[in-house]
Amino acid sequence: MRVGVYIDGYNLYYGAKHVCTGTTGWKWIDVRSLVTKVVADQRAWPGATVEKIVYCTARIDARMNPDGHAEQDVYLKALLAAGSVDHVEYGKYVVGIRPRPLAVKGATLKDPPVIVTSQWPVMVQSSLGVPQRESVFMVSTLHQEEKGTDVNVASHLLVDVLQDAVDAAVVVSNDSDLKFPVHFARARVPVGHINPHGGRFAGDLAGRPEDGAGRHWWRKLSADDYAAHQLPATIGHYTRPPKW
Repeated sequence: MRVGVYIDGYNLYYGAKHVCTGTTGWKWIDVRSLVTKVVADQRAWPGATVEKIVYCTARIDARMNPDGHAEQDVYLKALLAAGSVDHVEYGKYVVGIRPRPLAVKGATLKDPPVIVTSQWPVMVQSSLGVPQRESVFMVSTLHQEEKGTDVNVASHLLVDVLQDAVDAAVVVSNDSDLKFPVHFARARVPVGHINPHGGRFAGDLAGRPEDGAGRHWWRKLSADDYAAHQLPATIGHYTRPPKW
């Protein structure tokens, strides 16, 4: 069974950051070692071999975060140099300014945010000095967002499935935006789903092992998983950043 692995790099990073809170030594992830171990543990996939790993990400803006850009660059080069991934697909990292209404959290976690409006002790007045109650305060905020990563994960997954390049697929992401490509793939090949965040799976990515082609599985990652699968500190010309 030829297995293709499709990874949302940002989802993996922030998932690892979440489950490894308060610890160090988890960022230099050996992707191939990690997914190979998870696949080997699946009884429903005897003899499965990881044939292809596609890592989808976007480069951090060097102007806004030079240290983060440099560290990410070293890691991506180390992944390729070590053969930990077979291909890196790049989206875009968008930086800009967006006007947004000022808001605060709702009374409970289930309540929507509450937009802040004009009222004493901070009141907006007209040029005639008349209070303008319920006026909305607008703030200018920095907007940073990676674009295209989930689309690239979906595209590589679907192309490989439709071209019979793989016999099974593994998706490393808990992004509900992948609902359609994941369910489409499950109708044709067994699909494994790895949740980097270690918590609940997104509802849109849920399913049953017997759906479609069958033999699907779901696996959550833990801090121990990340700690157990780290690249060597130095790979050719690339060395793990000191703070990692």
